[in-house]
Amino acid sequence: MLRAFLLYLSRAAWARRLVTRWRFARRAAARFVAGDTLEQTLPVIRGLNEAGLYVTLDHLGENVTSQVEAEGATGAYLQMLQTLADQGVSASVSLKLTQLGLALDKGLALENLRRIVERAAQLGNFVRIDMEDSPWIDATLEIYYALRDSGLDNVGVVIQSYLFRSEADTRTLLKRKARIRLVKGAYDEPPQIAYARKKDVDANFDRLTALILDAMAEHEHDIDVAQGQRPPILAVATHDEKRIDFAKEYAQRVGVSRGALEFQMLFGIRNELQRRLAAQGYPVRVYIPYGTEWYPYFMRRLAERPANLWFFLSNLLRR
Repeated sequence: MLRAFLLYLSRAAWARRLVTRWRFARRAAARFVAGDTLEQTLPVIRGLNEAGLYVTLDHLGENVTSQVEAEGATGAYLQMLQTLADQGVSASVSLKLTQLGLALDKGLALENLRRIVERAAQLGNFVRIDMEDSPWIDATLEIYYALRDSGLDNVGVVIQSYLFRSEADTRTLLKRKARIRLVKGAYDEPPQIAYARKKDVDANFDRLTALILDAMAEHEHDIDVAQGQRPPILAVATHDEKRIDFAKEYAQRVGVSRGALEFQMLFGIRNELQRRLAAQGYPVRVYIPYGTEWYPYFMRRLAERPANLWFFLSNLLRR
């Protein structure tokens, strides 16, 4: 119930107007959002790189309402790619297609994304398409396949374990040797299409992890290891140590090396676990968001874990 309410607030315009006026709310969000600008975020990226951690960078924003906004977001990502190259930091890119105009026109989003992925390829970088809530899944996968069919392979996608459809989607993606980030899912989905109980989401997460690792082991000569911005076939994106332990043990059982199993975590959450996994020889990539459109992202982080919500409420009480 609380999670559903917080996810509702993440989409509510009135709540956004209220919360974003609170200075302490932006200070609380700074735990999860590295800065308002790329320039403010660069030192964070450098610090993580120096600690042996990879980075994926998200310029916050979603659900744009005009072509002008979509073009502006596209330009921001193109500039981000150039700045990362110029500054010599190691960071791939994550983005949402509704930020590139998917809600306006699928063709517009495809062409905007194509420009970004082509530029990333020229600069030796990689782009991950974040998966949004269920109305956008089919279009997102169609756009991903269109880019792959055009010869671009420096692009990956996300699968959410709370959806019933995810096993079928994963099997299709594996036939295309897709680079998959596996997450639990952060949106409020109806029970007709998504698991409602955490234990079922977790069980499906482990099933999908095993499915992907089995495919990697079956084609051992094709297994990729993490190299700079380019992630391997499977990125296990969770802070849940039981899911992490399952992935580690199953990979060892089927013969997938540590360098071919990447773990991804969010900036500001479980920093000690990130460094522990990296010390064990696993590639670890930190998802760093930045930008002024922090409100929806922040509210979804509060909805995910009670500890995050308590962190926010404790700041509110102190205020």
